[in-house]
Amino acid sequence: MGPRRLLLVGEGNFSFAAALSETLDSSVCLTATCLQHPAELARDPVARENLQRLRERGTEIRFGVDCTQLANAFEPQDREFDRIYFNFPHCGRKAGVAKNRKLLAKFFQSCVDVLAEEGEVHVALCRGQGGTSADKPQREWHNSWQVVAMAALGGLILSDVLPFRCEAVPGYKCTGYRSQDKSFHIEGALNHIFTRSLPFEGSQPRVFSIKLGDQWFSFSEPKALAGKLNRGFLEASSCHPIKIINEKLIVELGKIFPLKRLKCSFPLLPLEGTSVLPSWNCDNMSSFWINLHEDNSDPEFLNGEITKEMEDFLVSFSQLSIYKSPRRDGKEVHEGISGQAKVWLRSSLLVHVQAIIQAPDFLPGSLYILSGPVFRKCHILPFMMPAFHETLLILGFNQSLKDGCLPSLLNHLTGILDSLLNQTLPEGSMLNSSVEFVPQLNANNYMIHVKSHNFGPDCAKDLIIGSVTSSAANITHKDQYFVFVSINLDLLAMLTWGIADWRMLWTFDNRFMKKFVPGEIEPFKSYSLYPPLYVHDISFWLNEEKGFDELEFHTVARAVSQDTIISIQFLGRFHHPKTEQVSLCYRLTYQTCDKALTQQQVASMQSQFRKEIQQQLHVIPR
Repeated sequence: MGPRRLLLVGEGNFSFAAALSETLDSSVCLTATCLQHPAELARDPVARENLQRLRERGTEIRFGVDCTQLANAFEPQDREFDRIYFNFPHCGRKAGVAKNRKLLAKFFQSCVDVLAEEGEVHVALCRGQGGTSADKPQREWHNSWQVVAMAALGGLILSDVLPFRCEAVPGYKCTGYRSQDKSFHIEGALNHIFTRSLPFEGSQPRVFSIKLGDQWFSFSEPKALAGKLNRGFLEASSCHPIKIINEKLIVELGKIFPLKRLKCSFPLLPLEGTSVLPSWNCDNMSSFWINLHEDNSDPEFLNGEITKEMEDFLVSFSQLSIYKSPRRDGKEVHEGISGQAKVWLRSSLLVHVQAIIQAPDFLPGSLYILSGPVFRKCHILPFMMPAFHETLLILGFNQSLKDGCLPSLLNHLTGILDSLLNQTLPEGSMLNSSVEFVPQLNANNYMIHVKSHNFGPDCAKDLIIGSVTSSAANITHKDQYFVFVSINLDLLAMLTWGIADWRMLWTFDNRFMKKFVPGEIEPFKSYSLYPPLYVHDISFWLNEEKGFDELEFHTVARAVSQDTIISIQFLGRFHHPKTEQVSLCYRLTYQTCDKALTQQQVASMQSQFRKEIQQQLHVIPR
């Protein structure tokens, strides 16, 4: 269904409104406004003619409407516009970029008061003014109108950019500021289309409530993982691209091997009773710890969520041998069942391997598949993610078949992954992605490398999306040889659809899911284009006694910035010659992929970051 109510602001001679009105269906309501009053337009014969045409068509016309105060021009019941148009805004005369930025900022802030929830704001700008990569040539950022940053002040994101074509509205004649004779040069002009952004408030850590026996516990997501626990991307009802690519992978594997799909438990693990195989994704990694707190609130009023996976986890957790400790009231209770218990979020599905292969019903020759979310602390880098979904393949066979089974498995996986990663190409095209299993020091261990151009012809990437690990000394069972294949489904989905930013997979914005049609794989097109970058430097003195953990530095940055920091660059180290103190300096780059982000919000986060590293890392900001 197309837009029903359109609002035009800043009309000069009303030629755009008159031309547009002739292309609209009779069910569309058009409101055309200008800043001038009728007396100012009376001397312009073109304006008079256009106004007459508009009145004959029943178009609503309003004069003296300030585009920076739109709410004042309309009653509350008349403020839901599906589209708002502002063609070639300008403060007039020789106004500099600063004044025009201010005009745009106030206009966007005003738009929010009269824009429908799923409405659009269309702003046409002359070539170069917008300051985005869509401008050819692109102006330097400081010399542009910074239209995306100005829209962010109104909570809007740039969702599309199209050439501004006068021929699409026959009869339109662009005028200059306030209908002056000197018109704007519109060759190479662009139409920028903005939509509402989700607010940042929705990214705060959620609280979960779970029941153990007759006692309720609550726990919060780690701040660095806000919005990433219990998302259900792999559930049966999910249409998320991670679920789609996982199912396609499993279907192809099922054509070659007899399959055994395993149910994945909730990712909380007790302190003991698990073991992890060495793997590619454990480097520079540390676990996230969770504290379960006793909660005596009425369960009906607990602010949290509970799932079947949590219930399964609680059963296994309650069966652990946990020593007893006294409570403050003198009663003896199980630690972890009352008071507080400490658990951790699994960092790899390999923690479940021992239990799987030692199960009485484990069948050699069958391919066991386990899929679920995993979590880890990691440095802030473009393709390093603190949360992702892993699929683990487990294949056991007799030692005598080792030399034949492993190469066969790798050949099949190469063909399957190549096929999945090149589904968006037209038939007969050259492969955009290629898969290679790179051997490690242990000849039977491999890294799964993908060389891909799926993010664009000029953007080649060489990514590690998984690993192949053969039997380790601590993973033994009868006379079996085992191969464990770990695949990062998030990276696989990103490569398949050309999703350049891993954070987009975790968005709460419904527009993301609308990009994926069941049964079809088309290149992903983002609904948030050219988000601005904000750069801040930070330096601090180290505490010699406490030391400095750079991984924790990145984790605190991730938490405070709500994952808006995309790069942390080490700039230098300074050793004070007199005090012997050591200072480090880093450069932080902020940018979002799905939300409006303002310079003021970034400044606030940077200020909070200074406080947090002083409190948590015991450094002294300079």
